[in-house]
Amino acid sequence: MGYAIYLRKSRADAELEAQGELETLSRHSAVLMEYARRNSLDITEIYKEIVSGETISARPVMQQLLYAVEHNRYKGVLVMEIERLARGDTIDQGIVAQAFKYSNTLIITPQKTYNPNNEFDEEYFEFGLFMSRREYKTINRRLQAGRLQSVKEGKFIGNKPPYGYIKIKLKAEKGYTLEPNPQQAETVRLIFKWYAYGVDGVSVGYSEIAKRLHNMGIKTATGKSEWSASSIRDILNNPVYSGKICWGQRPQNKSFKNGKFVVTRARNKYASVYKGIHPAIIDKATLELVQQRKSKNMSSTCPKSKTIKNPLAGLLLCKECGGLMQRRPHKGKECTSLICPNSKCTNTSSDLSIIENAIVGALSKWLTGYKIKQNNKHIESTNRECRHNNREILNQCNTSLKKISNKISKIYDAYENGLYTTDIFKERLCSANAEKKIILNTIERLKSKSAPTNKNSSNFEICVEPSSIATAYYKIKSPAKRNEMLKLLAEKIEYSKYKYIKSSKKCNSLIITIYPKLPQLE
Repeated sequence: MGYAIYLRKSRADAELEAQGELETLSRHSAVLMEYARRNSLDITEIYKEIVSGETISARPVMQQLLYAVEHNRYKGVLVMEIERLARGDTIDQGIVAQAFKYSNTLIITPQKTYNPNNEFDEEYFEFGLFMSRREYKTINRRLQAGRLQSVKEGKFIGNKPPYGYIKIKLKAEKGYTLEPNPQQAETVRLIFKWYAYGVDGVSVGYSEIAKRLHNMGIKTATGKSEWSASSIRDILNNPVYSGKICWGQRPQNKSFKNGKFVVTRARNKYASVYKGIHPAIIDKATLELVQQRKSKNMSSTCPKSKTIKNPLAGLLLCKECGGLMQRRPHKGKECTSLICPNSKCTNTSSDLSIIENAIVGALSKWLTGYKIKQNNKHIESTNRECRHNNREILNQCNTSLKKISNKISKIYDAYENGLYTTDIFKERLCSANAEKKIILNTIERLKSKSAPTNKNSSNFEICVEPSSIATAYYKIKSPAKRNEMLKLLAEKIEYSKYKYIKSSKKCNSLIITIYPKLPQLE
């Protein structure tokens, strides 16, 4: 049997390389190969770990090495330090220690050779792994504290700059900041303008903006021509374009599922936001308009081209995985089921009518004394609010129109003074005129509508009268109207139903948990 070499790059090595040091793996390989030559060790395999993972599951090359060690392929493994083998938790350290011990494989470093079957070497080896773990935790705490302090100072700590910016090194101090990328920054401004003011007087959403960018031939940050609605949403939701820096926007959540270590990065609504030292791309007026529209636009559970056929759309959640339950019609049958779309979820389906009747019955008992009726006063008050909002938007549009007119004047001045070439002048003028046209169309549309309707306003009013909620509900034939009524009464509804499984002791029972918006009358 021969010997193997395991090379792994740590975070400290990456920092040294950034400061001009030689490539870590090459340097370590030369040291270990020289050690093997002096001691006449036959090297049959070299394992190079490029990633610096915290756990064995995140280090594929380490997994290959452990597999080979467990199958007694090597007499020994050469590493620079025993810390290179495992800096994870005690479980990972135990896996490494047992793999070398039971296969009787030596661990060889330039300073010492460890025999896992020797009591003293085993104790020294385990102590070394324990101390390396403590060192890792200390370094990580210090690193995170430094990153947070950099964010508080307004510096950018990400690896890749957001679309519209380039990452630059700060002069005379540590850290990085952002600088607008001229071409991409214009695209970002266009996205915000379209969403805030619409196109030709018509409001546009994420998907429509993505289509327009694709048709214009504008590339994404990765050089692709296809834009997605989620990319547009992320740009509009990113505070970096207003001159801010976020901390904890997508924190790591670690958990064990099915015996495996899983890391998820869910979005955090309560992330910390600090003032950045980089310039903002979007002006305050446009940003406020975008925020106003996003706050008023409720997420639709159904595309505009379709009609809602599920009265529980957007309300009924799977209690097992948290996903929205979906309507599933059956061909040739009148019955319709509600299922969880997650194929790995253990929740089972139920007939829509059974769930609907159970929910309406429970709400009727809870809301005894309430009554649903048409709300004309609410509609009138909503119209007054819309007229007031339109006046505010009109004033902001007039302010933006003055700014863009001044911008066009400056573009002409720069061209006349020789600061712009003809191509740059045409490009800047075309972009500015497009923005001006958008604003003018928006102003014209707002002036022509004296009292716009609010499609998101509810057509129902709740009052206290001795009448059954169920009676009012079943008089409504439209699933969309039923859905609107249920959303007025309940915040959310959770659903769970399991098949009987002997090992898990779960019975075939239906459980519906309703979170009503109204208190129960005494």
